[in-house]
Amino acid sequence: MLESTVAAIRPLDESAMAAARELQGRLTKPAGSLGALEPLSVRLAGLAGTCPPPLPDPAAVAIFAGDHGVHAQGVTPWPQEVTAQMIGNFLAGGAVVNVFARQAGASVTVVDVGVATPLPIGPPADPAALSADPDGPPTTPAVLSAGLVATPADPAGPRLVAANVRAGTRDMTVTAALTRDEARAAVETGIRVAAELTDAGAAVLLTGDMGIGNTTPAAALVAVFTGVDAAAATGRGTGVDDETYARKVGVVRAALERHTPDPADPLGVLAAVGGLEHAALAGLILGAAARRVPVLLDGVIAVSAALAAAAFAPDAVGAMVAGHRSAEPGATAALRHLGLDPLIDLGLRLGEGTGALLALPVVTGAVRVLHEVATFDAAGVAEK
Repeated sequence: MLESTVAAIRPLDESAMAAARELQGRLTKPAGSLGALEPLSVRLAGLAGTCPPPLPDPAAVAIFAGDHGVHAQGVTPWPQEVTAQMIGNFLAGGAVVNVFARQAGASVTVVDVGVATPLPIGPPADPAALSADPDGPPTTPAVLSAGLVATPADPAGPRLVAANVRAGTRDMTVTAALTRDEARAAVETGIRVAAELTDAGAAVLLTGDMGIGNTTPAAALVAVFTGVDAAAATGRGTGVDDETYARKVGVVRAALERHTPDPADPLGVLAAVGGLEHAALAGLILGAAARRVPVLLDGVIAVSAALAAAAFAPDAVGAMVAGHRSAEPGATAALRHLGLDPLIDLGLRLGEGTGALLALPVVTGAVRVLHEVATFDAAGVAEK
């Protein structure tokens, strides 16, 4: 599945991009007056292969969750059990990502790809008991054990996909975090989720993540793929103190020295120092790119996974839209390496998909301009 997905990823369509540039030049506004929105709309036309490109609606957020053996090195004060507890919060509709998703009209799918502790969830919900109002109160989650995803336009509430590859990674300072087979299984889980969501009608995918300690492997991935020093790739995550931050940098450096991952071997990098959610996010991005669907990246976890996706298939970058600039320094290094400019910069460092959701209306607006703004000729407006 991984190889066939990578083989399906193609460059952006130059003729569609030329048509979008020409159309932008005829719309009733000064050329270039919409700033970054104009090249974004051009790139989305190239991805879709048509001008104007489809509106990015409906939207689907996929939150991949996993735990990390490196947690034992004291890189965060938060207990590992919080990963599973937050999944319960996602499914109950009580997290920030749920609030922003309801605001944006986006579905939320939570994927357990590597959680180490039992999930605090009950039996599958009775669909008849679920709220039909997407802006209403949190609803009972629908639990999908077979890895199948319901329609992203379904207002029934968050859904869970049970796709646990293993109960958390190994400690990357001691041994490889994953075997190559485990890393591949996680990547292919992301590819499957991308396929299921787009088959169900999603026109844009948004990346989400949950995993206590997951900014540590993210920093390692950023350092490997961009070549920056471990200290430049490592941030304070959930807000650790100076002592913990210094320990975290040392942990990242020790893992890199132990494994010396080769950035030309992205599967090997993910296996050595990645997380199961990072690998699955890389798969989601690859799956979206193969289907010519844009994927709106969230914070440092997403962009570290995007580096791996780009190493698998450089043309996958054409499907990526940087939702925001995370406060984590590794995110800026990763975006620079990918050549992506973030749409918003609010100092966010929550994860979950929150920054991507806040950026979604910006992406929609960029595309809607090509659909709805009149040309000078049609509006009878004189050009300069």
